[in-house]
Amino acid sequence: MRLAALLAAALFAGGAWGQKEIPVRFALDWRFEGPAAPYVVAIDKGYYKAEGLNVTIDPGASSVEGINRVASGAYEVGFADINSLVKFRDGQRNLPVKAVLMMYDTPAFSIVTLKKTGIRSPKDLEGKVLGAPAADGAYAQWPIFVRANKIDASKVKIENIGFPVREPMLAQGRVDAITGFWFSSFMNLKASGVPSSDIVVLHMRDHGVDLYGNAIVANPDFMRFQPKAVAGFVRATIRGVQATIANPEAAIDSLLKRNPIAKREVELERLKLAIERNFVTPEVRKNGFGGVDMKRLERSIDQIGLTFNYTNKPKPGDIFTDQYLPPRQQRLVK
Repeated sequence: MRLAALLAAALFAGGAWGQKEIPVRFALDWRFEGPAAPYVVAIDKGYYKAEGLNVTIDPGASSVEGINRVASGAYEVGFADINSLVKFRDGQRNLPVKAVLMMYDTPAFSIVTLKKTGIRSPKDLEGKVLGAPAADGAYAQWPIFVRANKIDASKVKIENIGFPVREPMLAQGRVDAITGFWFSSFMNLKASGVPSSDIVVLHMRDHGVDLYGNAIVANPDFMRFQPKAVAGFVRATIRGVQATIANPEAAIDSLLKRNPIAKREVELERLKLAIERNFVTPEVRKNGFGGVDMKRLERSIDQIGLTFNYTNKPKPGDIFTDQYLPPRQQRLVK
């Protein structure tokens, strides 16, 4: 009986160890603002935990930074610009980081300006001053935007400015336009006292830039050695997105726990703007959330090549894999 008890205890301990949550470090692209709500919702509702994951989230400094943080192994997954990933994967010595879940079917890249500047179309930027942080994901697409709209780039003065002063400098008239993620710049300008009716947004996707936006990218070792954890992270994140879309007001409550200085009404509006234009598109409603059209991705890679000299041009399969996605029925957005 003693031996049986010891064996039972050993089996129980072994089962407990086998059920231990897998730690997953997740790197955001920016601060805990409205569009980051799906991830914290997935934590608070226990979606990650239900997949056997212990997810921790850290803020970031740009939509490019996450790629290097994931490639270094410091983070298992990150939220980053898929177009910057294309350029990263062109480097033969770079690790095969891949996107596993598309978050922004339409990129948030934009040129934001004010009515008083007279800028109504891309060509109107000629003769103006464009403020752009060097590390900005939207600014990274500027050469494509220029080419797609036949802008004479020599007539546009680029001023390298920091993220914190970007919108204030536009509001003060120190620059004529800025690059940025449209929902963030829009809300930051409103916070600076600019009426929404005075804000003009040129969405790059509406002006010839046929790219995807930010995606969840994963470390190659994490994909290789913990494929079930990757699939679990993807499933739980999709559930977080669905819950956020269904009830953005409740989602913001989860967000404000991580960013107590944020203003509820500001982040709620920022989130709703992102949902309406970037998270949920006609393609997403038709095909479900999180996947990509590989032909469209191939066109994106080709378009990036118009202004970027490839040395080892990646294929769509090098950039995105759908092997961790759940079936379409589980990805539908209502």
